[in-house]
Amino acid sequence: MEKALFHIKRNYVSFIELIVREKGVLFVSKKTLIEAFKNTSYQLVGHGNRNVQVLKEVFEKIDGYVESDIYGTGKVIENFQAKIASFLGKEEAVFFPSGTMAQQIALRIWCDERDVQAVAYHPLSHLEIHEEDGLRKLHGITPILLAEKDRVIELEDVKKLEDDIACLLLELPQREIGGQLPSFETLEDISKYCKDNGIKLHLDGARLYEILPYYEKSAEEICALFDSVYISFYKGIGGIAGAILAGPKDFIQESKVWKRRHGGDLISLYPYILSADYNFDLRLHKMKQYYENAKELAELYNSVEMITTKPLVPVSNMFHVHIDLPKRELEPLLVELFEKTGIGLTSHLKDVTDEACYYEVSIGDNYPLVPKDQLQKALNELHEKIQTTKGE
Repeated sequence: MEKALFHIKRNYVSFIELIVREKGVLFVSKKTLIEAFKNTSYQLVGHGNRNVQVLKEVFEKIDGYVESDIYGTGKVIENFQAKIASFLGKEEAVFFPSGTMAQQIALRIWCDERDVQAVAYHPLSHLEIHEEDGLRKLHGITPILLAEKDRVIELEDVKKLEDDIACLLLELPQREIGGQLPSFETLEDISKYCKDNGIKLHLDGARLYEILPYYEKSAEEICALFDSVYISFYKGIGGIAGAILAGPKDFIQESKVWKRRHGGDLISLYPYILSADYNFDLRLHKMKQYYENAKELAELYNSVEMITTKPLVPVSNMFHVHIDLPKRELEPLLVELFEKTGIGLTSHLKDVTDEACYYEVSIGDNYPLVPKDQLQKALNELHEKIQTTKGE
């Protein structure tokens, strides 16, 4: 086969045309990376397709006469909130349709309590890069950014704060830098410092379940260091959507008022709640296995030249894969690789520099289904493709 010609077309959908000449015949493969990924036989990440079947499986096991919740009341929501509050070791909890809503409300309450309209968090916090400046626009709260972008917040960063803040938010793990974590001792030190200085400590625990194996602590032990906690039900757990905000009774009662103000008190949330409850019970005990599988896969990646993971050894079920090629060059290589091997490594890439890119890996139920000999062959072939491309 002659050398492949790669031509990238940029439009709204960002189509990729992979043109291959073989024996004088022109073949054209026109697929996006996500299309090629979805068409593979095996996918390394996640729990499987997010389709209607995910919800059907939940409802097949539920009595059809269970009454729905009504505007935040009823057994289906109240029992689940109590269950998760107990799991987190908090007085009370309230179910929200989204974590964005839950966290902005949590920070608003702490700011109002101290009459200080400022909070601190990491420069790559979800609130900073994914919420369209909602905290400032909706609540008039000023965010103070702590630490450099490529590392976690340490105690010294908090001590060096010059601005008065009502609350410090810590995200565990720090997703945008590969799921890195501070030591548990650091968490204890930050918690004590905040208490001593009248600063509320809030946990962005969207992936709290996934860090329990690394810390070798219970959720209750970790959450005891924080005044309030948010957890998600669609990430590692695999529910369809939804979040819990937990904390002291007065705090939660106030959050329910803000939930109504934000339009989060839908007439019924039971599809989200039942899905969250079902998948919580289904997958919570699997987190240690996901963690071990992540370490195994990271070791495979790191054995391939020009591919590294961040962190080198994962501290949860997630990590980033960094490759020494720009996105525009790696995408067509991956499309071809997926079509040839049937192994899907990722559905999207992000540029790091003009010469390198990365993608996120989050291990779930899919990984054990992947034949390891085929995975190794796919990674070897990826290495060859990268080497050939860089040598051209």
